[in-house]
Amino acid sequence: MRNIAMLVSYDGTGYNGFQTQPDGNTVQDKLEAGIWQLTGERTKITGSGRTDAGVHARGQVFNFLTDSRVPVERWCLALNSRLPNDIVVRSAREVPESFHARRSAKRKTYRYSIQRSKFPDVFHRTTRFHHPRQLAVDTMRTALAAFVGEHDFTSFCSVGTPVESHVRTIFGTRLLYEPYQDPDDGDAGVIHLEVTGNGFLYNMVRIIAGTVLEVGEGKRDPLGIDAILKGRNRELAGPTAVAHGLTLWNVEYEFFQTGLD
Repeated sequence: MRNIAMLVSYDGTGYNGFQTQPDGNTVQDKLEAGIWQLTGERTKITGSGRTDAGVHARGQVFNFLTDSRVPVERWCLALNSRLPNDIVVRSAREVPESFHARRSAKRKTYRYSIQRSKFPDVFHRTTRFHHPRQLAVDTMRTALAAFVGEHDFTSFCSVGTPVESHVRTIFGTRLLYEPYQDPDDGDAGVIHLEVTGNGFLYNMVRIIAGTVLEVGEGKRDPLGIDAILKGRNRELAGPTAVAHGLTLWNVEYEFFQTGLD
């Protein structure tokens, strides 16, 4: 029995999330169907994490056990030919039996992308949240930095999230701003909010993004994040930002390198 780990990117627009759901049509369903077509095996894959309906991934990692003798260097081309064109396997590697895509992960990075412009960008309408009004980028950066460290994130997850603890550690955050020329909109640009941590609660990054957006709009004090965290009350934080702006950017492991930064 071999343990194969793969790196996959996907546009989540047309799917009900990554993990198999009763209604079907998930990224996991498509990957497992492709593996069955290739090997004749009915196998269950294990993903590094879940993504909700409409959320994308640049660097999702999954693993599965197989008796297939397909050489590891042929897996990507062979599997991609059996997948829809909005799911692409980018690398494959044989890993030790102990490797588990979720439990072995050390760090995960999510990116939330905002199209700050008068009009939407038609070419990125499914991967960026369009915000037509001005945003205070420096204030947003200050607010985002306040999440670094070990905190109880009860205020930043959906009510009723079934976990033993709401404590998570954020290793780092980044706000990347890419301005571009628009004669009718001098503040046009793309804002990327990046959060790297040891794990994330349900809707945690989207609620962080929604809260930071309110800071950028002038509705919240950027120095108020600590009080929201200490309040441990979902009603204290901002709205849950729309799903399509979120991308699972990268997953890091102790010995398994994805080739992404």
